[in-house]
Amino acid sequence: MDRNSVSPDRVSFNTLIKGFCRERKISRAIDVKKRMERASIDPDLITYNILIDAYFVEGQVNKAMRLFGEIRMKGLEPDSVSYGMLINGFCCNGNVSRAKKLLNEMLGKGISPDKVVYSHLMHSLCMKGRLTEAKQLFNDMVKNGTRPDVVTFTGMLRGLCRIGKTKKAVKLFNFMLEKGEEPTEKTYNILIDGLCKAGLMDAATKILDMMVEKDKKPDIVTYNTVLRSFCDNGKLDAAMELFVSMLSNNNSVMPDSSTVCTLVQGLCSEGHLQRAEKFNREIVEHKKLIDIKPYTVLIGAYLKAGNVKKAVNLWKEILQLGLVPDSKAYSALLDGLCSSNCINIAKGIFTEMRTYGPSPTSSDYNMLMAALCWESSVEQVQALFRDMVNGSCEPDVVSYNIMIESTINTGDIQSANELLLDMQKRGLRPDALTFSMLINRFSKLGMMEEAKSLFETMKASGIPPDIFVYDSLLKGFMAEGKTEEIIELLHKMEAAGVRLDAEETSTILSHMSDIPGGNDVAKVLPSSTQENLKGSGITFNKLLKKFQNIFPMLRTSVSLSVQKLSSMFSKLV
Repeated sequence: MDRNSVSPDRVSFNTLIKGFCRERKISRAIDVKKRMERASIDPDLITYNILIDAYFVEGQVNKAMRLFGEIRMKGLEPDSVSYGMLINGFCCNGNVSRAKKLLNEMLGKGISPDKVVYSHLMHSLCMKGRLTEAKQLFNDMVKNGTRPDVVTFTGMLRGLCRIGKTKKAVKLFNFMLEKGEEPTEKTYNILIDGLCKAGLMDAATKILDMMVEKDKKPDIVTYNTVLRSFCDNGKLDAAMELFVSMLSNNNSVMPDSSTVCTLVQGLCSEGHLQRAEKFNREIVEHKKLIDIKPYTVLIGAYLKAGNVKKAVNLWKEILQLGLVPDSKAYSALLDGLCSSNCINIAKGIFTEMRTYGPSPTSSDYNMLMAALCWESSVEQVQALFRDMVNGSCEPDVVSYNIMIESTINTGDIQSANELLLDMQKRGLRPDALTFSMLINRFSKLGMMEEAKSLFETMKASGIPPDIFVYDSLLKGFMAEGKTEEIIELLHKMEAAGVRLDAEETSTILSHMSDIPGGNDVAKVLPSSTQENLKGSGITFNKLLKKFQNIFPMLRTSVSLSVQKLSSMFSKLV
């Protein structure tokens, strides 16, 4: 245009701005706006509306509002399109209150909202559960002479279904029919999905039948939604009947991978593995629908049932059919083999996965490492972990926990500590299991200062210690006869709402017999420990027997011990 001495006009600039916004290149669009202003062509409402809409699409609300303010500074008055874009933008961002204020401002200026503006607002109000306001807005819309259409009703139906108000959605749907509005396929699908999620299968089936009768042609999404709900609710016969009708009606819909997988999963969940396998094979033979996902479900189900041979044969069948196993298929097989203690086969599949298949994930490594750890194959666990660290796959917290457990089991505390430090260097935060394993091991080894330090670190990390951690520390303190620490820890347990059971309480009480002035033990133990003993049904003779088992060295002077213990027991009970 420049070379031919043709000056771009406002339409040219707006067209270019709209193109950049459509490509989500807002900075380029703003540059064009600036160039437009340098050419002494003032942006008009169309320019601003295009840019405001683009900013809302990108979630840049503040920039959109600055442009809206600029409209007034330029002496322009926002029109229904400007307000509509702002209202739609705030609704999409979840700020319905701001959108309602803009609607009131719009009405105050005598600008009539169209049905699109009303639809966006009512949908958002329904999504927020503000049904009274949505109903009032609907009445206002009708009063102002704007007739609600199928888009308006569909938006409200979606909002009601999203918040679980399916019965209200059905009422609105019936009202829509009474007013002569014909639902679209989208309307039917939204309502059917909502009813299925609410478990109202009879109602969902009726709407589906209505849809077929009105020749609205349910698509595969519609059928899959209902089939999945039938299977989830254990109604397999109904699911299979619907599948047959789906293929046989005038608007025959071909099943997809999700359809087959849903039905196979449903049959397997109810223990009908052979029926599920037969169904999948019929689909493969007659419908020529060959997919890896149903096979993955079948393999997992057979492994869970302990039928490793069948699972391996299905795996071979996958390869014979020319299917390429994906990461989910490999993971399902690997997980099942490890759970069935078929470690050698699992190692072979893992090697095959690394060589020919998709790269193993940290979850795949962890499954095999955990199984090897259970077998005490420490060297193989370490080899897999080294492989991860060297770049094959980034280890996660679970990987480190397995390694820490493996090194702890061999008594290598130093390596366990080094793993903890390395884990933190990688930006991974130890979880409850990490702390529990280390605290338990330190306590058993009598390294109570280290155990206490980890306990405090655990709390500082925002991870609440569970009964297992407290039990480990208590046993460690008891082994060293540190009564003050035991009492302090019991009070911390009470404050954290963690309670010992009756058996553990009696053990603690037995150890408390060595406190100087043991007759006053009830004054130092937490109230929850005392209450636990009172309601536990522990008799004095049971406690004495436990006491004698724990302290056999005191049997030579048992009369003194019995006297002391009797006094303590009477104080509590």
